[in-house]
Amino acid sequence: MRKLRTLNAICDTGTVLIVRLPTAEASYGVAREAIAGGIRAVEVTLTTPGALDVISQLSEEYPEAEIGAGSVLDATSAYASIQAGARFLVSPQVDLGMLETAGRYQAVSICGAATPTEIVQAATAGADLVKLFPSSVLNRDYARAVLEPLGHIPLVPAGGVSPDNVSEWFDAGVAAVGVGSFITKAARRDDGGPHPVRAAAGTFLEAVADARA
Repeated sequence: MRKLRTLNAICDTGTVLIVRLPTAEASYGVAREAIAGGIRAVEVTLTTPGALDVISQLSEEYPEAEIGAGSVLDATSAYASIQAGARFLVSPQVDLGMLETAGRYQAVSICGAATPTEIVQAATAGADLVKLFPSSVLNRDYARAVLEPLGHIPLVPAGGVSPDNVSEWFDAGVAAVGVGSFITKAARRDDGGPHPVRAAAGTFLEAVADARA
């Protein structure tokens, strides 16, 4: 049931926030404000210094949110992430060790893939969702073309997604999207109003809801 809750959080909101920042403190602060803004699935990449500590702290303090780990390249990092409290694991590639570990401990698995062959391999190996990566290069037209024969596989593009183009991704048929800099770098756009990260999270979720309406 816990795995189902994680999948529902991702699919219901259509959004995974990708937190890839230079410090643990910045990552925690952005994730906290994004959750307050309505984000329900937060991926903290393992390239972040102190990532496992951030995952552990967020998991303990925000049980209403689904906290995951990104850049999970192998079984060892998968197990460490789950032990820290990660409910979903995201990789840029198909790694059988990561998928095995996720399945064993009932964590949601999201494998990265680019070509139709890789997408099918990821699904066949047991990925719950397939991350279309890098979607800043593999654009909406590419996703639409791939999903014509592979529409049964839930794709989640990650990279370059913003409120301005998110409707195009959902029109192409994707299941959800990964968003990063529009929310994580929102503090740089501080205009003195509500917390900029919280406001950006709300803006993005509204754009997704409108795109799926």
